Amino acid sequence: MPDTDAIIQATKPDSLFDHNLVAEAETILSGILYERRPAKRADGSVADGLFNAWITLDNPQQFNAYTTEMVKGAILAFRRASVDRAVNAVVFTGAGDRAFCTGGNTKEYAEYYSGNPQEYRQYMRLFNDMVSAILTCDKPVICRVNGMRIGGGQEAGMACDFSVAQDLANFGQAGPKHGSAAIGGSTDFLPVMIGCEQAMISATLCEPFSAHKAYRLGIVGEIVPALKVNGEFIANPCVVSDRMVDEYGRIVHGEFKTGEDFKAGRAMIKEGEIDLSLLDEAVERVCAKLLGTFPECMTKSIEELRKPKLDAWNRNKENSRAWLALNMMNEARTGFRAFNEGTRETGREIDFVKLRQALAVGAPWTPELIDSLMPGAGDND
Repeated sequence: MPDTDAIIQATKPDSLFDHNLVAEAETILSGILYERRPAKRADGSVADGLFNAWITLDNPQQFNAYTTEMVKGAILAFRRASVDRAVNAVVFTGAGDRAFCTGGNTKEYAEYYSGNPQEYRQYMRLFNDMVSAILTCDKPVICRVNGMRIGGGQEAGMACDFSVAQDLANFGQAGPKHGSAAIGGSTDFLPVMIGCEQAMISATLCEPFSAHKAYRLGIVGEIVPALKVNGEFIANPCVVSDRMVDEYGRIVHGEFKTGEDFKAGRAMIKEGEIDLSLLDEAVERVCAKLLGTFPECMTKSIEELRKPKLDAWNRNKENSRAWLALNMMNEARTGFRAFNEGTRETGREIDFVKLRQALAVGAPWTPELIDSLMPGAGDND
């Protein structure tokens, strides 16, 4: 039998073209970590010379909300992983154990982009390119959901091919509650992935849901526990784990508990410790399974399976970009400012009833109207 190693050495070219857009040393910008981790077979042994690329959003103090510089870095990182001949799969995750990503950086939105649609339009070009970089990566992309996946984080996560989550993670959208619409991918991906009715509920009502519900709906392929109590892993104690019916006749399997049961679950989480080792093991299992396939057949398979999401995304991303830019003159300008200036005591949402009352009588969007809607603005009335 021919010796594969000998064949590789005999046929290896002296040099290879570099298909990166920029030099490797310049690829990653502030807030993005890029790491090549050794790829492993299913038995745990290392496959020499092969790697999984880990791309990490590194802004844990702001729940890994992406800044403009982080979006640039993510684009370059996915490009780098895509053209790296030695990369088997890409793992996209966030730093820490509280959040994968909660979307765009509302401080940056409120303090720079609000009232500047021409600037936000350029930012949205970058955001669109980040989502497209995930959807067109030549390697399978696994979203390692280490915590909250909300807003733009949910959109970037759904652009990935696989999602593996720890079961304390929350999922959902925030758009209409904070002055935007989930048109950075969710209105494209959700109807395809979970159906029109559940998509409507998620993208409009903006109620977060559990990893257990995400698994039931089909936007997560696997969930594992992350909470340890007395040294033992337990399922999320804030979630109804059995298939049961509540007092309204609703099936509540996977839904958050309510009242005292929810408070007791939160207390248990605070008393325990968060351990993401099972999450990492689950991610490695997916990577190992991908390693055991023909690479070009795998690339073609994911390209075909991405088409429903990609087709919807490409149809809508440009007009969505234009609308989001113009929206920075009124509702986004108001909502992002409220979130940025609000506190735990005042809340982070505007007075929606006052806004609707003002618009019902034809009031224009003035700075005075916006000021009157801010959290706590009516406390001195």
